Amino acid sequence: MERNERPSRWVSGCLLIVSGAALATSVSSLLVSLSKTDPSSQVPVTVDHRPGQGHPGTQPMLKKNRDPEAPAEGWKGSSMEEAQRHAEADRTYSLRRSPAQVLQDLQRGNTRFWMRTAIRPERSAFERRALIMQQSPSVAVLSCSDSRVPVEIVFDMGLGDMFVVRNAGNVATTTSVASLQYAVNHLKVKVLVVMAHEGCGAVRAAQADDEQLENEPEHLRAALRQVKKGLDKTRLDCVHDRRAHDREAAVTNLRHQLRTLCDDPAIQAQVRRKELIVVGAFYEISSGIVDFIPVESNCQAV
Repeated sequence: MERNERPSRWVSGCLLIVSGAALATSVSSLLVSLSKTDPSSQVPVTVDHRPGQGHPGTQPMLKKNRDPEAPAEGWKGSSMEEAQRHAEADRTYSLRRSPAQVLQDLQRGNTRFWMRTAIRPERSAFERRALIMQQSPSVAVLSCSDSRVPVEIVFDMGLGDMFVVRNAGNVATTTSVASLQYAVNHLKVKVLVVMAHEGCGAVRAAQADDEQLENEPEHLRAALRQVKKGLDKTRLDCVHDRRAHDREAAVTNLRHQLRTLCDDPAIQAQVRRKELIVVGAFYEISSGIVDFIPVESNCQAV
């Protein structure tokens, strides 16, 4: 009797599996059928917006349905005229803010970054289209090209928020100064930042002897010599702790670059009219914190 029960149990199990598969297939077919006939069962539409910004005139752009067979009707787009209006509203908003407000936003953004509460603001498709028309950054930054110093991420900013110039050692070269002059005079940024950082390889390399620098390629050698001009060897020789020495060298170079920028008459004029704040900054890679270095009213670093 026991031998006869085993085959029947096996057959019953197979029938149960087959029935379950058939039921799953039927349910799947039913869902597919409903999705083609009932709009409410289609892939949901999500609204993409720029979090934490609240710019006037912002019009969220609907993300495209991921179902390639979804009907085209009902999907909302935007015209170039609407994008133009948004770009103008964004520009008006940027110009209306004071330098102090912009600097405060920078500080708050960095706080979110190192506290791991960054909102990572991303532009919607509509806002990216508006960026085609014009850019309206509130901040210009001269920073190092080091891969560990992604400026927008460090300050938790998004597309179009910052005008960033980067090179090895955050040096105020002719091209860098020209780019920043454009940001100040034409884009009307409210804050100009020169940012150094912890463990800067360019500043460290620039402290080598002239004989050693001769071994570097021509353009790199020229760049390192520019950094070297901003270093006070006598002062740095008094700092023996390696980490403190590196920070002092980076900040010394930072102050030199600030002085170079503040010699520009146009930048001085904007500062005197209180339309621009010039500030130094030091980014500590290990903590994620940016320390802001005060600048005197005449645009000179304290």
